[in-house]
Amino acid sequence: MLGFFLLTFVLATLFSMAGAGAGIALIPILHFLGIDFNLAKATGLFVGFSTTVTSSVMNWRRGVLRIRRVLPLALTLPIFAPLGAQLSRLVDPTLVKLLFALFLIFSASMMLFFKKQPKAHIDAAWVMGLLGAVVGTLAGLLGVGGGNLLLPMLILLGFPPKEVAVAVSFVVPFSALSSFLSYATFVTIDWALLGACVAGAVAGGMAGNHLLHTRLSPQQVRKVIAAILYLLAVRLLWSVWG
Repeated sequence: MLGFFLLTFVLATLFSMAGAGAGIALIPILHFLGIDFNLAKATGLFVGFSTTVTSSVMNWRRGVLRIRRVLPLALTLPIFAPLGAQLSRLVDPTLVKLLFALFLIFSASMMLFFKKQPKAHIDAAWVMGLLGAVVGTLAGLLGVGGGNLLLPMLILLGFPPKEVAVAVSFVVPFSALSSFLSYATFVTIDWALLGACVAGAVAGGMAGNHLLHTRLSPQQVRKVIAAILYLLAVRLLWSVWG
């Protein structure tokens, strides 16, 4: 299990330097190493929960969260994410892997090219609830927390970037946990693997925070991460079609 600890440590160190979660890269790499795809997703979800729940609690206690604006998201994401997880039992695994590869490409492209400019000013409760339902279902199906999907959507809807970061950090842990619990109903959890990955992610997150002031800028780190995600997408597509 030392190898899984070191793998997660390195990924978490790198991704935390860009303010991102490492689960999106951990899941396909675990699968390439022989871990069942659904188990890899469940492991990535719990790793994501364990490394983001602290930020969620801290933002709540600091009073920087505008709870009334994110409440529809906070309610719908944890409800629909487990449904998406259960949906993965019915959808062809090849299609799920294809969707995950497209999600990797989307996330990498967002890191490189997304302009944080609003295209509208919409914060109606029903829109937030619908967004939470759609993102929650897709996130549960793919085995991710949903932050990479929510962040650009909320900015495009007119939310200030700093407020978006706080809102996403608050709702994603609950989405990840509910999805993990849903996967745990039909996936046999490898607790040794889970413990090694969680320990590596927590340690890597702390290391990444200490390395934020190195010569590498966040922009450079994002380019490296994007390149990794593109490579993982190509490898996953090859495993599907090769």
